[in-house]
Amino acid sequence: MSKLKNKTAFVTGGSRGIGEGIVRQLALEGANVIFTYVSSRQKAEDLVAEIEALGVKSMAIKADAGNPEEISSVIQQASDWGIDILVNNAGLFVTGEIDNKQNDLSALQKQWEVNVHGVVSTVRNVLPLMKNGGRIISIGSTGATRSPYPGIGDYAATKAALAAYTRSWARDLGSRNITVNIIQPGLINTDMNPSDGPFSAQMLQSVALGHYGEPKDIGMAVAFLASDEARYITGTTLNVDGGQTT
Repeated sequence: MSKLKNKTAFVTGGSRGIGEGIVRQLALEGANVIFTYVSSRQKAEDLVAEIEALGVKSMAIKADAGNPEEISSVIQQASDWGIDILVNNAGLFVTGEIDNKQNDLSALQKQWEVNVHGVVSTVRNVLPLMKNGGRIISIGSTGATRSPYPGIGDYAATKAALAAYTRSWARDLGSRNITVNIIQPGLINTDMNPSDGPFSAQMLQSVALGHYGEPKDIGMAVAFLASDEARYITGTTLNVDGGQTT
């Protein structure tokens, strides 16, 4: 419990699923963790209590990652803590074929606002508070480089945009020794995509290891990239997918 001791992490969308796994693992490594949530208030409060029982500080704040004003307000609330590690995890998954006239265009637009514009806004608001040598880690998707079924074009495009931003921001912030990387999860066992779901057996056919990952697997990858062990890694895309993209 020392890899991230005395560090403070800010995680968007940290109350459930992959975000919860990230928050928990960062705390286990000794970091103080501030995280946002949208609707899972009780889960967020329970997670704060669990983290503080480890002897580190935690705070959960309700905020819509796609709302620049709310994100700016949350980051100001976190300013007294300082931010060493930023994890852009909040995201939406909205599908629809390009020729489907029944698509919910407002939902597709909201997806872009959360998955892309929200991340850009968060990074811009955090950077004035981040000391040199900080870490920025975004959670993307293997869908950024592959389209295994119809209808994921809009979602995949948002995650591909994040990968492009990652490479550019690594150049922008290199002089400050701030590393910027993106993790692309594959099939991870969450309530949104359970390992015993109706299509899980079919989807697993593309996974070399033959099973789903767990939120902890993404959390451990984040903790590594946030640590001094990854100090010379930046602008990199790390697939944590059990060999799905091999």
